[in-house]
Amino acid sequence: MWGIDMIGEIKPTASNGHCFILVAIDYFIKWVEAASFASVIKNVVVRFIKQNLICRYGIPERIITDNGTNFNNTMITALCEQFKIQHHNSSLHRPKMNGVVEAANKNIKKIIQKMTVTYKD
Repeated sequence: MWGIDMIGEIKPTASNGHCFILVAIDYFIKWVEAASFASVIKNVVVRFIKQNLICRYGIPERIITDNGTNFNNTMITALCEQFKIQHHNSSLHRPKMNGVVEAANKNIKKIIQKMTVTYKD
């Protein structure tokens, strides 16, 4: 079972123009997969799931996402039907329902903040 969420928009943007991070975490072993993107549209999410989850770890039994349109669309539905993945949404206005991913997001944000040096002129 994987939880998937998005961090962004991150300022300042990376040198490659990326300002969003897709984060997936395995609920059982707490392994985190993350990748940065310039935009997070539905085909980007589908590609992320295929390349970073299915190809590396096999087909998950279920994924849990928030109610964002980039996670709830016809392409995600088709992917889940193709691989027989159960897609669940966390409760609206309750990010704690997907708390494992939110905790991973918090740690990633802290790491980025410490690695990003901003100089005041």
